[in-house]
Amino acid sequence: MNGEFIEALDQIQKEKGIAKDILIDAIEAALISAYKRNYGTSQNVKVYINRENGEVRVFSVKNIVETVETELLDISVEDAKEIDSNYEVGDVVEKEVTPKNFGRIAAQTAKQVVVQRIREAERGIIYDEFVNRESEIVTGIVQRISKGNVFINLGRTEAVLTPSEQIPGEVYKHNDRIKTYIIEVKKTTKGPQILVSRTHPGLVKRLFELEVPEIHDGIVELKSISREAGSRSKIAVYSHDENVDPVGACVGHKGARVQAIVDELKGEKIDIIKWNDDPEELIASALSPSKVLKVIVKESEKTALVVVPDYQLSLAIGKEGQNARLAAKLTNWKIDIKSESQYEEAMKEIEE
Repeated sequence: MNGEFIEALDQIQKEKGIAKDILIDAIEAALISAYKRNYGTSQNVKVYINRENGEVRVFSVKNIVETVETELLDISVEDAKEIDSNYEVGDVVEKEVTPKNFGRIAAQTAKQVVVQRIREAERGIIYDEFVNRESEIVTGIVQRISKGNVFINLGRTEAVLTPSEQIPGEVYKHNDRIKTYIIEVKKTTKGPQILVSRTHPGLVKRLFELEVPEIHDGIVELKSISREAGSRSKIAVYSHDENVDPVGACVGHKGARVQAIVDELKGEKIDIIKWNDDPEELIASALSPSKVLKVIVKESEKTALVVVPDYQLSLAIGKEGQNARLAAKLTNWKIDIKSESQYEEAMKEIEE
């Protein structure tokens, strides 16, 4: 190795942020193994790299002892004093054993170490970047699909969209540009593994933050969200400014804002309701688009009986109970829905 190699390490330090001394220490450690492997020795050795000119020197290391047990590792105090009269038992003697052709091996080993360290550093930088972006949206391009997993190119790395995090019925094609929600970033031996989702309720939340400036600015707050991915979502919003209509801000002019989100979610329906601290009002709104005649709440049990017009019962419950289920998730109340006639009949039975 030579001065040019040291200059290259200086350049790597500037560009990649990897300290030159850390690289040289790693190269020295790797050269010890390379020396032992190539020269079939079990002796203790040290390798020194000159920080200025890149010169590599190998030294055998022996402990000074009174009685030599292993000649490869030990040297008697008498023999040591022949080298230097100041040596004492317990000191260490270093003797240069640099082979003539070691420069070539050193260069190859150094290159391997540097490449490996750069790769590790880049993986670390990517991990640090994405671990701080958990619960955020990323946009990427579908790279490949393997065993149901969709691999998405994020530029410097790729993310994995597993089958359980894919929207039912959604088809992903090579080169499709899609938005996903980062649910977890793992550190692995092959670099960071970024797991993303298209089904997480957080995706809807982040899409609204992107599309609605009032949410991004904190004027409108998304208080609650419930979602059945690919089918329907419900969100409850609240305005911190009485002059701003939270529902209108989310819908946008002629429905443009919410439509952009619906398009991104491939047609998933989105109900937007106004948040209310009064559970009766909130539950009634949550069952939209159904009309509600009465809400009777039991605060202690956090349950609510909701009465709807007879002709609205199926609408309130929704297909396979979806509307009622989403409303319950949104409000965090257990909801029992009855038609007006069912309620009246129940009341008569109680009176009798």
